[in-house]
Amino acid sequence: MRSKGREIHHSFPMTLFVPRTARLDHRNLVLLKHWTWQFVIIRPICSILMITLQMLGIYPNWLSWAITIILNISVSVALYSLVLFYHVFAKELAPHKPLAKFLCIKGVVFFCFWQGIVLDMLVSAGVIRSHHFWLDVEHIQEAFQNILVILEMVVFSVLQQYAYNVGPYSGEVETKMLKKRE
Repeated sequence: MRSKGREIHHSFPMTLFVPRTARLDHRNLVLLKHWTWQFVIIRPICSILMITLQMLGIYPNWLSWAITIILNISVSVALYSLVLFYHVFAKELAPHKPLAKFLCIKGVVFFCFWQGIVLDMLVSAGVIRSHHFWLDVEHIQEAFQNILVILEMVVFSVLQQYAYNVGPYSGEVETKMLKKRE
C-alpha cells in the first residue's frame, strides 16, 4: 500500500506503447506481471514448435530467424518488466539483494549463451579445427564449452555465496529492519 502512487519511468522503445511516466497502481502491477509471464508461455510454445518442425524435417532458415526474433523480443520485455519492478520496490527488496541474485543467474545464462556463439564463429572461421581423424570439430567445440562453463561456475559460485547468503533466513534481516524503524 505504501508503494501505491510511485512513479514508473519507461524507456525507449517501450514509450512507443505506453506513456513515458505512469503511477504505480493495480493495473500497472498487473501489466508488469503479464509482461513477465508472457515469456513463460511463449518460450515453451516456440521450443515445442522448433523441435517438432526439426523432427519433421520442415524447419526453414527464415522460420528459425523468426522464432529467434520472437524469443528475443519476449525475453527483452520480461527482463524490462523485472527491472521496472525492481526499481519500484528497490527499497523494500534491498535486504534480500535481488540485483545480486538476478545478475548471478542471468550472468550464468548469458555467459554460456554468448560463449557458445563465439565458439560457433571460431569454428566457422576455422580457428578451432580438428587435427585428428577420430575427433571431429564439434566435439572439440563442445569440450571448450564445457571447460569454460566449469571455470565460470567456480567464479559464479563465489559470487553466489554473496548473493545467496543465509542472512535473510536467520532472522538477520528482520533485526536490521526493526533497527531502521527505530
